[in-house]
Amino acid sequence: MIKLYDFFYRLWSHQQTDQVVSWLLIGTFGLGILMVACSQYLGFPSLPSPDYLIAIDLSFQVLLVVEILGLIFVLPRSVADSVGKQFEILSVILLRYAFKEFGNFKQTVSWSNVIYDPLFHMLSDAFEALLIFLIIGLYYQKQRHERITKNDQEQLEFIHFKKIVALILLVVFIFLGCSDLLQSIEVGHYVKSFNTFYTILIFSDILILLFSLRYSSKYYNLFRYSSFALATILIRVSLTAPPYINAILGITAGLFVLGLTFVYNYFLKQEVEFT
Repeated sequence: MIKLYDFFYRLWSHQQTDQVVSWLLIGTFGLGILMVACSQYLGFPSLPSPDYLIAIDLSFQVLLVVEILGLIFVLPRSVADSVGKQFEILSVILLRYAFKEFGNFKQTVSWSNVIYDPLFHMLSDAFEALLIFLIIGLYYQKQRHERITKNDQEQLEFIHFKKIVALILLVVFIFLGCSDLLQSIEVGHYVKSFNTFYTILIFSDILILLFSLRYSSKYYNLFRYSSFALATILIRVSLTAPPYINAILGITAGLFVLGLTFVYNYFLKQEVEFT
């Protein structure tokens, strides 16, 4: 399983992967515009309604898939970085929500026909994404990585375990994606499983926490890993929360992990000074 993960990781980290992703996003965007144009001018009933924002939505869907794959591949390197990646994904989802809210306006936007609820929802999602962007930037800047293992052999063993977990997450994600695609064809609209995948992430965080206890049972490390799992739960809840509540939950989760980082660094510094 380790060799299989390494094979996928080499593909993901290849220098041409970014170019392929870029062309994929451009192609998806163009396909969305083409589909709506065909629906509007050729009258294809099976294609989406004539709303060109669908092209943006499809592009963001593909971008979210790419970000989730990035989250899976960063997990063996650092659990802390994988948590940061979760917040990156949340910020992208929020921007996608903001674009979708704009779709509730009439095509000719004027103050006489503006619906204020979608406007306020759009502003809420946009500013939440901006604040999370700021919080995660500070989080990465202040992050300190400390090995919880005692030697290189234990470190390699821990990394191998996280690679197995990451490979399982990759298989689950591909399965959910294929299931969503088949269901979307049947029902005629896209069905997403991002919320389900975040739920699975919670269990993977707990599993890594339990496995890490074989190397270190220090309270600081135990609390830190447990807090990462709690942050994932808050993100998961915010994804299904109504407008404004989702902003409060998302920002609270971001401030929580940022505060955790500062406190952890403080105690880590104190421990080094006393040893």
